[in-house]
Amino acid sequence: MGFLEVKNLRTYFFTRRGIVKAVDGVDFQVDRGETFGLVGESGCGKSMTCLSILRLVPQPAGRIVDGQILLDGENLLHKSEKEMRRIRGSKISMILQDPMTSLNPVFTIGNQVMEPLRIHLGLRGRTLWEKARRMLEIVRIASPEVRMKNWPHQMSGGMRQRIVGAIALSAEPKLLIADEPTTSLDATIQMQYLTLLREIQEATGLTLIFITHDLGIVARMCKRSAVMYAGKIVETAAVQDLFNQPVHPYTQALLRSVPKVEENVDRLVSIEGQPPPLRELPSHCVFAPRCSQADDRCWREIYPPMFEVGKHHFVNCWKYTQTGKG
Repeated sequence: MGFLEVKNLRTYFFTRRGIVKAVDGVDFQVDRGETFGLVGESGCGKSMTCLSILRLVPQPAGRIVDGQILLDGENLLHKSEKEMRRIRGSKISMILQDPMTSLNPVFTIGNQVMEPLRIHLGLRGRTLWEKARRMLEIVRIASPEVRMKNWPHQMSGGMRQRIVGAIALSAEPKLLIADEPTTSLDATIQMQYLTLLREIQEATGLTLIFITHDLGIVARMCKRSAVMYAGKIVETAAVQDLFNQPVHPYTQALLRSVPKVEENVDRLVSIEGQPPPLRELPSHCVFAPRCSQADDRCWREIYPPMFEVGKHHFVNCWKYTQTGKG
């Protein structure tokens, strides 16, 4: 049993134009202390999967309609909103993509770092201030005493991202979800931030879920990864197997689209076509219209079940049988 288990998760949005199946039957598990990656194109359901774990699906249109989210054996979907408010921050935290929209411009950095410490750890007075200062120190903010009195607009992009990380880690959560936390950072700062997250994880035993479309980050940070497409997971494997032996046509196409330094090409490889509208998902394989390997069965049969093609290597594709043979 994993530390976090997501089973048959379905998160739909009920709109005037129809039902948008943002997350449609997602299954995965994350072990304690592991770094797990969720990778795929923009709009494939990565962020909504993790917002569902935190029970922060936008209301009233969004709704978790089915599934289980087990954290240490407890189903988060059975928790009341009051119970979830205690869990968010203390057991699960999330770093969002854009640090500027994560920070409140009318409160100082110190106020925002101290808030979760006050709510979840009950700290007050000088102890509260010292703990917040220490959190900024941990994420390597220079002169933390000065920065505590500063405002978000006075910080650089890299500093804001570190401060958001300090807020997320301040109440000592067991699980941290990082939603493309390096998107707004340049390459040098990005590398420093990833190294910092890894050091914090090694020191605290933190379980980390990385949401990204950057396969380089997956290769550097993650032990295992799941590939998402159109609200579904199509392949899950150890990162080394995913890169060396990808089996789903979508995973293969994603890896082919990454430019290689040693190759001199006139044009980059792209995946033809567009993902299907999430309110008009077919009953057959959702990747079939863009798949160069699709045959009659891919169009005729329902969405393929999960097949095990290697040790801890799973794929949803009709090319494979239960024994892993194509």
